Amino acid sequence: MLFAIPFPDLDPVALSLGPVSIKWYGLAYAVGIAFALWYCARLARNSGTRPTVDDLGDFVVWAAGGILIGGRLFSILFYNLDAYIRDPLEVFRVWHGGMSFHGGLTGVIVAIILFSLRRGFSPFALGDLVACAAPVGLLLGRLANFVNAELWGRPADVPWAMVFPTDPAQLPRHPSQLYQAGLEGVILFIALFMLSRSPAIRARAGTLSGCFLIGYALARMTGELFRQPDAQLGFLAFGTTMGQLLSVPMLLAGIWIVLKAPLGRPVPAPPAATA
Repeated sequence: MLFAIPFPDLDPVALSLGPVSIKWYGLAYAVGIAFALWYCARLARNSGTRPTVDDLGDFVVWAAGGILIGGRLFSILFYNLDAYIRDPLEVFRVWHGGMSFHGGLTGVIVAIILFSLRRGFSPFALGDLVACAAPVGLLLGRLANFVNAELWGRPADVPWAMVFPTDPAQLPRHPSQLYQAGLEGVILFIALFMLSRSPAIRARAGTLSGCFLIGYALARMTGELFRQPDAQLGFLAFGTTMGQLLSVPMLLAGIWIVLKAPLGRPVPAPPAATA
């Protein structure tokens, strides 16, 4: 066996209270959504336009539903359909895992469109705020993948290769979860943070949404070069992976949105209530 860094002794369970166990993966979702609400409200507070902080508070439930439904649906359709056909009840066993980021994103986009149209403002105004906060949730999710020793990388001979306890072959592998945490989480958040500080970019509704789609697609396609493909799928056409193929529409949509921005006109926030 080539030299490899021992995998840290990490417990997937963050907290146990009697029969109730809180896992890091579930905690990542909760903290990611809570941060997104706080950060989006911070960006929206001084804008004077919709969505307002109250709008964002109401949208959280829609976003959480979109993440869960979309993420589960894409995982079923694109990653493990045969298994769910053999055992349809597995659809409801969410504690067994099985979530797709591309599905969660699609679910959130649908939620953004429906919620914004219902409230009477441009979906891109809300989408720009969500885009700026989303990388932190991605960062936490990838770190949770690492703690769970899942979605590990391809065999590697780099000095920082690791042997994951869940790998039947026990080969030194890229810790690709950490690569993706850096690309999809840290670098993408910093890029969007810097862009969001420009009044000219903020005024072009849709630009930040498009930049997020472009940035995530490029980060995901790069990370997939080091990540082991899902065992039930393997490599697809031309040596690609499902994650790369699903990122192509994101990349194209992001480019189109940036080129077409601004999309939608600002809607003034309602006047503050007075006693």
